[in-house]
Amino acid sequence: MIGEKTLELLKQVLAESSYTVAICGSGMMEEGGILGLKQEGRAYEIEQKYSESPEELFHISCLSRRPERFYEFYREEILKKIPDMTPSVRALARLEQEDKLQCIVTTNIFDLPEQVGCRNVIYLHGSIYKNRCPHCGRLYSMEEIRDARHVPHCKNCKTMIRPGTSLYGEMVDSSIMSRTTEEIARADVLLVLGTSLRSEVYSNYIRYFQGRKMVIIHRIPRPLDEKADMVIYDLPQNVLPLLVDGGI
Repeated sequence: MIGEKTLELLKQVLAESSYTVAICGSGMMEEGGILGLKQEGRAYEIEQKYSESPEELFHISCLSRRPERFYEFYREEILKKIPDMTPSVRALARLEQEDKLQCIVTTNIFDLPEQVGCRNVIYLHGSIYKNRCPHCGRLYSMEEIRDARHVPHCKNCKTMIRPGTSLYGEMVDSSIMSRTTEEIARADVLLVLGTSLRSEVYSNYIRYFQGRKMVIIHRIPRPLDEKADMVIYDLPQNVLPLLVDGGI
């Protein structure tokens, strides 16, 4: 549990910050009851169920060559297993409202920050709620994809609809990469939540941080933690609500 002195110091860091950016990793999603696809327990469960790894099933080549198999997996393991809203995400929304947080960068594909009113959010891996026909551009809801009996096709042009999420084997959209780099480079304070400085996703972005304070909040010690100005070993949901005026 975070000590009173550490909490007050963290509050002061945020109060003095001219621009704060939070990057949110898989640890934040786990608080909502969902393990990432690569997490050991869930990856094993998926391999036992489908006789293939999540990297194979949630891959662009699977969508292209075996769309029936892809959408079977996508519906059952992604669209029907949406994480619960968490105290961490609610706290981020409140911090933004109080002008203590200016941008959120997340790998969450479930739009949780947006659902509680966060405005400046970068979804690195896209969203399950923004599905598009690659030919005519017509948008489709998550429910339409989830409830389709077979591979979903566009009602206008009959082209196969593609999910609004990034898949293994795909590059992150260059405009999203540029925006993320710009936000982190602009940050005076960087909050690293539920992830580490060696993250496959975030390590290349974090190196652009030139600000005053880097704060890591995650459950267990990780390599390179010593490079941060402050490290708090706790779940983000146990810390972030304490930073909000009046608490949550």
